[in-house]
Amino acid sequence: MRSLPTRRTRRSLVVVAAATLLPLGNGFAQPPDNPADVVQELHDIADTAVPRADCRDASLTETGIQGDVSAADRGSGRSTLGYSCNLTRVGGFAGRGGGVTSTGFDHCVYLGSFFPGDLLGPATGVQVLDVSDPANPVPTANLTEPAMLAGTWESLKVNETRKLLVGVGVPAMTGYGLISVYDISDCAHPVLLNPGPGTNLSMLVPLTGHEGGFSPDGMTYWSSGTIPGIVSAIDLTDPAQPHVIWQGMPGTSMHGMGISDDGNRLYLANNAGGMSVLDISAVQRRDPNPQVPVLTQLTWTDGMATQHAIPVSYGGTPYVFAADEAGSGGVKLIDISDDLHPKVVNSIKLEINLIENRTSAIASGMGGSIFAYDSHYCAADRPVDPTALACGWISSGVRVFDVRDPSQVREIAYYNPPARTGHNAELWNSPHALASVIGLPLLSLQSVTQAMDRGAFDQARAMGPRGDQIVLGDLSSDWCMSAPQWHGSQLWASCADNGFLTLDLDPRVYTPPADQHSTVGS
Repeated sequence: MRSLPTRRTRRSLVVVAAATLLPLGNGFAQPPDNPADVVQELHDIADTAVPRADCRDASLTETGIQGDVSAADRGSGRSTLGYSCNLTRVGGFAGRGGGVTSTGFDHCVYLGSFFPGDLLGPATGVQVLDVSDPANPVPTANLTEPAMLAGTWESLKVNETRKLLVGVGVPAMTGYGLISVYDISDCAHPVLLNPGPGTNLSMLVPLTGHEGGFSPDGMTYWSSGTIPGIVSAIDLTDPAQPHVIWQGMPGTSMHGMGISDDGNRLYLANNAGGMSVLDISAVQRRDPNPQVPVLTQLTWTDGMATQHAIPVSYGGTPYVFAADEAGSGGVKLIDISDDLHPKVVNSIKLEINLIENRTSAIASGMGGSIFAYDSHYCAADRPVDPTALACGWISSGVRVFDVRDPSQVREIAYYNPPARTGHNAELWNSPHALASVIGLPLLSLQSVTQAMDRGAFDQARAMGPRGDQIVLGDLSSDWCMSAPQWHGSQLWASCADNGFLTLDLDPRVYTPPADQHSTVGS
């Protein structure tokens, strides 16, 4: 395992803690006694791509840079055929689109909703699919409680231990007050458990939402708002009475999370690019007036809008995989064996994410809306000594990596679904279709700036064949944002335009471990 030198800089931890911003003033995340961000420069690993997959069938492989949907392929219509390598489509259900992120339990999948398009028929809210036959998923129900209709964004999560499904209403970046809790013992027909608090519009739960996740025991659902970065711990001991038991603001704009197996540590993603480690043991114990110290903050210079964290272990040493949603940061592997000094030890990137390829990324990504070629949500195939990691990589599709040796990660498969060019009007539940009025890949601008600083960006070439699509872009690629779910040699994935997909991994590149257990970390 590679280790990296770090540079620590002392600076104040800025926490906006105005009581008027907090829906419920029952706590703050306390900064460390000696607040100092641990800044990772990462120069020796941040601009390295993982080796390409060895594709058994080259008929639909990528035509250029690893992860790219080239401007030529978009212009010619080649991207409407999709791209695949050792990962083939078995079946799917497009519906009106797959929302931002979806989730699943047992033989069922719950397609996330995206406001306001999800209000339009014929299927509103969160769509439930029975995937008993992976080749022919069947819709069985629609969840239309207020939180589901308001858009679930990245909050829709399952706790397998208690067989609960939870989603928070997020109409626009940050939502307030709405939460739905379902019993999914019969996964195809969820049963609402909280008709009162969080569902009855006169009984809002004082939380902010955008992202969320469960403690492993399923007793606490953690909800995170992006602006401001308020985090709420919601007690689900009685699922009919969800209520906030702690709330704080560990940063100005927080994102997703991962939670340790014992429920005592929260690995909280920061939209500025980084991760904070919070001691949440007092909440886990249900202490009166619980205190939640921030043990440390880890920041980095490549990548931003850090999405979520997946706690895993190798040889008994704890790590997390942390994905960056923007700035071409890829997925970082972080050693968390020392709570106070976490350390980035490896980085997973595609060729399209490298500084030297920023010109190509913008040239092809123009017209594709605000996101381009960034990681988003990943799932390990088991939490202990994982053998593979599967990620939704936005416009690069579903990417699968061999992570048995975490210091030598390599790509083994990918599936980038056919672009649904010209189908915007059918995809009311697709954030990609709805956001296509913006053509400029805004969330790539940080990495463009870094490339310009190094003299590695050619603006004229970047604004080449697709430079006129700053607004009113097209659907010449898809956005794959959900964490793929591991089901033996299959991956169940959701993408914004193509909806739900069942995909088969070539047995020559992946053998499911006997204890396979798909994990997203919360």
